[in-house]
Amino acid sequence: MAVDLDAAALVGLLAKVADIGFVLDSDGGIAELASNGGELAAHIDERWLGRSLLDTVEGDSRQRLADALASVRSHPGRPERIDLAHTLEDGAPLPVEYRLVALPDGGGVLAAGRDMRPVASLRQQLMNAQQALEQDYWRLRQVETRYRQLFDMIADAILVVDAGSGRVLEANPAASELLGGGGNRVVGKPFPLGLSERSQRDIAGLLAEAQATGRALLSGVTRAADDAPLTVVVSYLRQGSETRFLVRLARESADNSGADEQALPASLQRAPDAVLLTDTDGRVLAANKTFLDLAQVVGEDRVTGLSADRWLGRSGVDLSVLLSNLNERGSVKLFSTVLRGEGGVNTDVEISACTLDDGPRGRLAFYIRDVSRRVSDGQPSGESLPASIEQITRRVGRMPLKELVRESTDIIEAMCIRAALELTQDNRASAAELLGLSRQSLYAKLRRYDISGVESDVISS
Repeated sequence: MAVDLDAAALVGLLAKVADIGFVLDSDGGIAELASNGGELAAHIDERWLGRSLLDTVEGDSRQRLADALASVRSHPGRPERIDLAHTLEDGAPLPVEYRLVALPDGGGVLAAGRDMRPVASLRQQLMNAQQALEQDYWRLRQVETRYRQLFDMIADAILVVDAGSGRVLEANPAASELLGGGGNRVVGKPFPLGLSERSQRDIAGLLAEAQATGRALLSGVTRAADDAPLTVVVSYLRQGSETRFLVRLARESADNSGADEQALPASLQRAPDAVLLTDTDGRVLAANKTFLDLAQVVGEDRVTGLSADRWLGRSGVDLSVLLSNLNERGSVKLFSTVLRGEGGVNTDVEISACTLDDGPRGRLAFYIRDVSRRVSDGQPSGESLPASIEQITRRVGRMPLKELVRESTDIIEAMCIRAALELTQDNRASAAELLGLSRQSLYAKLRRYDISGVESDVISS
């Protein structure tokens, strides 16, 4: 059937607002074709002229297209919407949304198409995002479940207190039992509770100290019910706009029997350096208050019987080295390592140790000094370059080998640059050529290693 002569102009106009436009003859063949020159035109071009639109689709799309063409021809003037997936020469699908409408001649059909690939891509991205959110949700649920199980299983009393209102937000079963009642009688109440009046006043000062310093500890707190002595440790936590106190309460042991050979003298209990008493296998027999503070442990009963390598040494081998040297020589002096706190805080320390022969069983005494301030003042931090290889070796045990090797390489590189500048009498261009570097690379390394005279040289060049 002949197509109206104005159809070509009509389909061309349609292509200005759509991605692709067809005029189909009475048999469904493509009589006219126009596109807006977009990406869709790379797949649908003049090669489609004369083909039946039905031959460009497969499967149920073919039947749905046939039904749609029959519908628009039966109802002229009423448009029909249909989504089709064309099959390209390479077999890939090409999704296109069409609007079909019958032309006034009674046979031809006008089809305006919109490329649906961006929409399909967006839908896929949304689906992927939804799946990722669902996975994150269930992962958080699992983490929350594990946290709740651990929170409830801890033997010490643990409270989470809102720093603003002072009310208990969470309490584990041990806290509910210790402070006198079930969970419903603890959660939601103002803290401190269940303590003597004097202890409540002391706790108020302890909370203020924790808010100022991040962590505070107080011994000798008593319960209101039976005056049982407690040790309280408070940590100040900030998360976004919310602030919390993490409060840990532990009973103090009143039984001092058996404090013969395993007990530390009073002078060592009050010593400013940490003191640790172990057996020959490194299991803790006694510890003073300074060690408990560094290890972030509430009471001495929390360390006795455990291996000292839980806290001493970064790599897990430091204690073995100490024990081996003590076995061979009887003493060790100024062994550099770290003390790992239960809260995740590592402290640079120096350890001197010796064997004790004053008891029926072999014992070892460790004297541990906090040198973190000395290290930070006398040695460069991880961001700056050590002055010598000797400083690098002093960091063994405090840093991973990978970082030590990187810093050693930086030292050698800086030494070579300084030597090149000295040989060239501070001529940057000659030094760069001598080192096999571009001038820009040399300037970058000069800045990195803080070698003086960089800025003036850059300006003059």
